[in-house]
Amino acid sequence: MSSKKNYQCHRCLGVWEKTGRTSCSAPPGKIKAPADCPGQQQDLIHQCFDQYCDDTEQARLAQVAARVEGLCYQSDSDEQSVHPRWTRVEDTIALAKLMGYQTIGIATCLGLLAETRQLSEILEAQGFDVVSVCCKAGGIDKIKLGIEEQDKVRPGHYEAACNPIAQAAFLNDSKTDMNIIVGLCVGHDMLFNLHSKAPVTTLVAKDRVTGHNPVSVLYGQNFYYKRLKKSPLKVD
Repeated sequence: MSSKKNYQCHRCLGVWEKTGRTSCSAPPGKIKAPADCPGQQQDLIHQCFDQYCDDTEQARLAQVAARVEGLCYQSDSDEQSVHPRWTRVEDTIALAKLMGYQTIGIATCLGLLAETRQLSEILEAQGFDVVSVCCKAGGIDKIKLGIEEQDKVRPGHYEAACNPIAQAAFLNDSKTDMNIIVGLCVGHDMLFNLHSKAPVTTLVAKDRVTGHNPVSVLYGQNFYYKRLKKSPLKVD
C-alpha cells in the first residue's frame, strides 16, 4: 500500500514571490520542485492529463476552459504583462457559448433572488434559455431533518429547510446543459454538485458577513480576521 502524501502547494508562495514562478509554472527543470510536490508524480499527472486529450465531453470542456482563460486576458504589445478584461459573469457566458450550451440552470439561494433575476436577464439577453430553482423549493420545515428546534435560525418559528437535492432534480428534469450556483450554503452546494447531471460552476459563494466575498477574510488576516489563526472557532 502506498504511503499517504502530504501535498502542500501553498508552501511554494515564497518561491513565487521571489521568482514569479514555481516549479509547476516554469519551463521543465528551471525551478527545483519541493518535497512531495504533486508534479513529481508524473504517472498520475499524465494519467489525468490524457483524459483531456480524447473526444469526450469532458475533454472538450477542458479545452474550451483553456481557451476562455486565454480570452480573459489582453496582452500588452510588448507581451511582458497581461490585463484581465472579463468578469466571472463574462467568463461563464463565453464558456457556455463555446460549449454550445443552450439551457442554463440556476440553483439559487432564496436570499439572492434579486441577483438571480439580474443574472437571468443577462443570460437571456445573450441568447440562453434560463431555468432557476430556489433552495427552499417545497417548503418543508427544518425540524423534519432531525435537528433540534434550538438549531433553527429563529427557534420556535416555521423555517423551511434548504433542499439542494430537489434543486438538482428539478434542473435535471429541465435537461439543463449547465448549472450555476448562486449563493447556496456550505454543504448544500456539495449536495447539489453530487446530484446535478449537468456540469456545475459557482458564480456566487455565500458569505453573509462580507457581501458574498469570502476571499476578503484572507485579505484581512493581518487585522480583522487575525483571530482565526489565534483561537479555535466555537461551533457549539
